Amino acid sequence: MSYSVTLLRDAQKALDKMEAAQRGRVIRAMRLLEDEPRHSSVVKLAGPEDLYRVRVGDWRIVYAIRDNALVVIVIRIGHRREVYR
Repeated sequence: MSYSVTLLRDAQKALDKMEAAQRGRVIRAMRLLEDEPRHSSVVKLAGPEDLYRVRVGDWRIVYAIRDNALVVIVIRIGHRREVYR
């Protein structure tokens, strides 16, 4: 069972602004989400929404999982000090 990863517009903009080396690391982390969106390094965020995050160095990928459609929706990509604001 493989999920497809979809980026919202803000997440795509953040990815486009990253340096090439960091962008490659983030893309590799998102590819891992296609196979297993709830692997061992994923943390479920507190709050009313079902959001998860994965850490890539100082960067965070915040996403939602839609199991019925096999889709991972990347909501936000950002540096750890500003991604949760």
